[in-house]
Amino acid sequence: MKASIAPRALHLVLALGGMMAPFAISAAQADTVVKLGFSSPLSGPQAHYGKDNENATRLAIDDLNAKPITIGGQKVKFELVSEDDQADPRVGTQVAQRLVDAGVKAVIGHFNSGVSIPASRIYSDAGIPQLSVSTNPAYTTAGYKTTFRLVGSDSQVGGALGRYAVMQLKAQRIAVIDDRSAYGQGIADEFIKSLQSMGKKPIKREYTNDKATDFTAILTALKAQNPDVVFYGGADAQAAPMARQMKRLGINAKLMGGDMLSTPTFIKLAGADAGGHFSAVPGGELGSRPAGKDFETRYKARFKQDVVLLGPQFYDGVMIVADAMKRANSTEPAKFLPFIAKTGYKGVTADFNFDGSGNLKNAPVTISAVEGNDWKVKTVVQ
Repeated sequence: MKASIAPRALHLVLALGGMMAPFAISAAQADTVVKLGFSSPLSGPQAHYGKDNENATRLAIDDLNAKPITIGGQKVKFELVSEDDQADPRVGTQVAQRLVDAGVKAVIGHFNSGVSIPASRIYSDAGIPQLSVSTNPAYTTAGYKTTFRLVGSDSQVGGALGRYAVMQLKAQRIAVIDDRSAYGQGIADEFIKSLQSMGKKPIKREYTNDKATDFTAILTALKAQNPDVVFYGGADAQAAPMARQMKRLGINAKLMGGDMLSTPTFIKLAGADAGGHFSAVPGGELGSRPAGKDFETRYKARFKQDVVLLGPQFYDGVMIVADAMKRANSTEPAKFLPFIAKTGYKGVTADFNFDGSGNLKNAPVTISAVEGNDWKVKTVVQ
């Protein structure tokens, strides 16, 4: 004899089915949440770089969510998982593992080479793409298929600065100082290689650290060498007091450095002694890009400040990941990762095409000098 459902039980089943139907429809229509990881120094003396990066990353995610994309038949909502790596390699590896454990599909970061390099192994092991602005050449030499650089490397930036010092500034006596960080030492090494390729060598090389503020002893020793250019591999928080102390000691040399000098903070901290010093940023002039001026305007309106440095590249990093997901029709790293490697994305800061190591195929360098209260572009080197 067949089993039958009692009338009251049948009514209960139908009632529950009716109650569950809206939930089923809602679940079917719910957005797919895709987590993107971010990390930079958000505290300490380099926090102004990190907040700039985070602001631009949030702007990119908001732009994507304002016009949701559909992947695999589902609307995608992007969610930012932000971490403060404190510009510390040890903290950075802990952050990297937290981002992996949080289930992020890609990571935009880190900012510092000394953090990105050890973190890259963790992302590689997890199969998660990492798009970074770190410039030390070692960042992309480990052979990881997950590692991509959003700017030129120190070999390009340091090389451009070396050639500019010799060929444009006609410098004859060049001293070099670096802060012993992966970034500072890396760009100083590449600057020296550039000098050597032109048959020159620094008259002296000195070392400090990324927490120092008093460079009197180093500069006093350099004064006796009568330099006309002092190259510094490090951040604006050290370069600014160095510029002031050079002036006080009567050293009339031009101070020159990489992208971490090229900030409003350097000008603010150095004050009247900022004028005439040089920096180079990996990338073209933002205002010359079709979408660059619009980005600058929207960024300033949203965050009530000017772009600090490499935030626009972080914005592009998010967009490159989203574009790869769309082309792969998947939010799974294993499926969209090859599409990052084959990207041809026209971004705010550059036309992105990566070589087999994850480096940009075409990476311009912008060299600027302080004039008045601003950095003024002197040349863009391709």
